[in-house]
Amino acid sequence: MPLQKIANGLTLLFFLFLMGCSTVPKVNSSVELVNHQDPYENWNRKVFSFNEVVDAFALKPIAKSYRFITPKFVRQGVTNFFSNLGEVSNFANNLLQFKPLAAGKDLTRFAVNSTLGVVGLFEVSTPWFNLQPSHEDFGQTLNTWGLPEGSYVVVPFLGGQTLSHSISLPIDYYYLNPVSYLIERKEISWGLTGLQVVQLREGLLDAEQLIQGDRYSFIRDAYLQHRTFLVNDGRLESDPFLEDDDFEFDEADFAD
Repeated sequence: MPLQKIANGLTLLFFLFLMGCSTVPKVNSSVELVNHQDPYENWNRKVFSFNEVVDAFALKPIAKSYRFITPKFVRQGVTNFFSNLGEVSNFANNLLQFKPLAAGKDLTRFAVNSTLGVVGLFEVSTPWFNLQPSHEDFGQTLNTWGLPEGSYVVVPFLGGQTLSHSISLPIDYYYLNPVSYLIERKEISWGLTGLQVVQLREGLLDAEQLIQGDRYSFIRDAYLQHRTFLVNDGRLESDPFLEDDDFEFDEADFAD
């Protein structure tokens, strides 16, 4: 896919340039965090509006049609299939982050779901063996190596991401994607990629009903919170409730 490689390379250079222009200091206030991570808000809102139009007239109708004509168990199988392929990226990134035990779990999940789960159509490693999935990408690997998350940028067609996350997309979805190596026919590879995009969009149809107020701010804040959760491997650096000096816990108050 020479054109895709060129596009990926240009995208990578663009984000590397922006990454060098801005870094994100650690702050405690979530409001300050958003202000620091979204210095290009005016530009981002324009691109966000463009993406909303593209989604409304193209991707969302396709996702709705896909949901209408495809049984739920089939959609779940498709989701499981692509999630299983994602274990390759999880495995590689956990190794690069010096987490061999997590990488071993990812490899085991891939082997179990690919065999007992029939090429990943059934997710059996969690209910049968209690092997919880990882959610790693090359952006998190870059963070582990010391590269900051960077500013929040809305990319045409791709949506809003931090810069390090955007850099990781060509790596995770092309170079660490088994489809790129196992399937030589371009039409099949592109077809699977298109199916994955539609499946991902279909999975958001219900979630977007929870959006309240300004759509841009809601989606941005939800993304940044989720991204922080992933980068910290689910660990919270601070708990604002426990840091409240006025809060006192008396065990006797709960005793019978």
